[in-house]
Amino acid sequence: MKEGLSLLCKTGNGLAHAFVKLEAREKELTDITLIQSFIHLRYVDLSDNLLRDLSPLACLTHLLWLKVDNNQLTSASMDELPYLQIASFASNHIKNTDGINHPRLTSLNLKGNEIELITGLDPEKLSNLHTLELRGNNIKSTAGLYLPKLKNLYLAQNSITHLEGLEDLGQLTTLHLRDNQLETLNGFAESMKSLQYINLRGNAIGQIQELAKLHVLPMLRALVLLENPCSDEGDYRMEALVLLPRLERLDKDFFDEDERTEADDIRRQRREEELELEREKEREEEEDEEEVEVKHKEEHHEKQ
Repeated sequence: MKEGLSLLCKTGNGLAHAFVKLEAREKELTDITLIQSFIHLRYVDLSDNLLRDLSPLACLTHLLWLKVDNNQLTSASMDELPYLQIASFASNHIKNTDGINHPRLTSLNLKGNEIELITGLDPEKLSNLHTLELRGNNIKSTAGLYLPKLKNLYLAQNSITHLEGLEDLGQLTTLHLRDNQLETLNGFAESMKSLQYINLRGNAIGQIQELAKLHVLPMLRALVLLENPCSDEGDYRMEALVLLPRLERLDKDFFDEDERTEADDIRRQRREEELELEREKEREEEEDEEEVEVKHKEEHHEKQ
């Protein structure tokens, strides 16, 4: 413990000094009971050990920052830590998202675990959480993400086949869904009024028309669609801009003024064609009505 202690600071009451930082990486630790003697710790890094139990950390009520990546943990559940702001449990064997209830938590990293369902994330208890990292798990659906303050959501490298429960993410600005199994873009809602960036690289979206479903996102400015079947179409880039006029960047490249002008022309032409089809349909309906009326008159005349 002595080797890893650093950063001498005043204690909470200002009457004494104590070490507030502990780094004990790659020590083959299996037991951290000793940590209970260091109640003033604020920054703790116990990554790259063999830990299965974090219960001794419950004594560290001043803890602000915790990193326990690459251990043997099967759960991230812990007693509530009132000041914990940043927590990382990456590359463990965690099965679920239950038991994470730290009221000041702003950033949570659960990358590279074995999570299949998102459960137990209470929006009232996690009212300050703005960044959630869930890359590299076995998640199949986005249900369970009722976190209205969330701004950054990383769900790449999972097994997600459909999007649901996203309508409550009104402050979300960034959404990473790379390398999943999405075939459609159902699930986005007008209430997602802050979403600016979506990464959909490496999914299974086959029809470029699916992009029309993103029209409900008023702030969407950047989209990544590489390595989807639809991105192999020759007019893929132009068609994306036609469907999403507010888009500023597709994949790595920004749209230039010439592309915008061409997209506006195509959009206008299509609208005129639609209006012409509507008028043609109205004319046909009027003609049908006239034919029916004439037929009724003839039938009436024959009866007389």
